[in-house]
Amino acid sequence: MINSIENCKIETEDDGIRLDRWFKRHYPNLTHSQLEKLIRTGQIRLDGKRIKSNTRVHKDQKLRVPPIQFLDTASKKIKSVAKVNDYDIELLRQAIIYKDKFIIAINKPAGLAVQGGSSTNRHIDAMLGGLKFEMIERPKLIHRLDKDTTGVLLLGRTSEATNYLSKAFKTRGVHKIYWAIVVGEPQQKHGKVDIRLQKRGGTHGEKMVPSKYGKRAVTFYRTIDQVKNLVTWLALMPKTGRTHQLRAHCAEIGIPILSDGKYGGNKSFLPNYGVKKLHLHAKAIKFPHPNGGYFQVVSELSPHMKKTWNSFGFDEKQVVDPFEDFYEQWYGEGVE
Repeated sequence: MINSIENCKIETEDDGIRLDRWFKRHYPNLTHSQLEKLIRTGQIRLDGKRIKSNTRVHKDQKLRVPPIQFLDTASKKIKSVAKVNDYDIELLRQAIIYKDKFIIAINKPAGLAVQGGSSTNRHIDAMLGGLKFEMIERPKLIHRLDKDTTGVLLLGRTSEATNYLSKAFKTRGVHKIYWAIVVGEPQQKHGKVDIRLQKRGGTHGEKMVPSKYGKRAVTFYRTIDQVKNLVTWLALMPKTGRTHQLRAHCAEIGIPILSDGKYGGNKSFLPNYGVKKLHLHAKAIKFPHPNGGYFQVVSELSPHMKKTWNSFGFDEKQVVDPFEDFYEQWYGEGVE
C-alpha cells in the first residue's frame, strides 16, 4: 500500500493565511469538523508541533498532512475515503503524457473518477500522492472531467502553478477541445449552443437541464466528418465549464453523444453497435504556461474510441483543433 502521509511545504502565495484557510484551498472536500478532529488528535502538525485551526502558516514551514479520512455520519465511524494501491499508482503513471517542473498532464482513462463521492472510493484525487516524483508536494487538480469522459487532465505540481492555472481557467484563457461522436447530424455543420443549465435531482441521479434560472452555458461546435444519416464526428469547445455541459447541450439540440444514455436515452445507442461507452474525449488543452508562453497538450483517443473511429472510417489524424481561426471571436463573446 502507498503511504499517503504528506509533508507539504508552505508556498509564497499561502504565507500568513490561517491553517483552516490553507486546507480549504488545498483539500476542498475536507469539512471543517473533519479538520478539527484531525487537529485535535494531533494528526496535523506544523514543523512537528501541534497547532490550532486559526494558527497562521508561513512560507517554507512544513505541514504534516495524514491520510485524509472522513466521518461516516450514518455509522458514526471513521472510514477512509479511498483505497490506493500500487497497481492504481502505476496505472496513473502510465497515463502521463507530459511532465515538467510545473505541471503534469495525464490521458484520463474511461471509468475512473477524478474525485470521490458518496459511492466512489477509487479516484484520481486519492492517487496523486504517487505522482510527487522529486517534489515535496503532491500535484493538485486544476479542473475536472466526468468519470466516463477520457482525455487531457492537467495537474499543478506546485501551489504557485496550480493557482496560476486555476485563475486562467476562471478567466477563460484556456481553450479546451473535445472530440465526440454524436448520433445523427446537427442542423448546421458549425454553430454555437447557448442554453442555460440547472442541476436537478431525479430517480436516476442529478442531471443538468435547460432552465431560464440556470447558469449560462455556451458551447461552440464544428463538424469534422460524418456518416450520412447515422453519426457525426464533432469538435466541441466549451466557453463555460458547467457540469455535464457538452452532454446536455448535444442532447438538447437533438444529437446526443454516442452511448450517453443519461442524457440521450435510447436515441444515444446504435442498433447492433457493441461499444457502449461514452464517446466524449478531451482531445487538447491550450493554456498559458506558468513558465511563460502559450502551451498545448494533445492526447490520443482512448481504446474504445479508436475502435469507433476505425469502424466509421474516420481519420483521427485529420485535425486536432478546427477552431484555429476562431479565437478572436472567442474573446469577443462575453459570458456571465
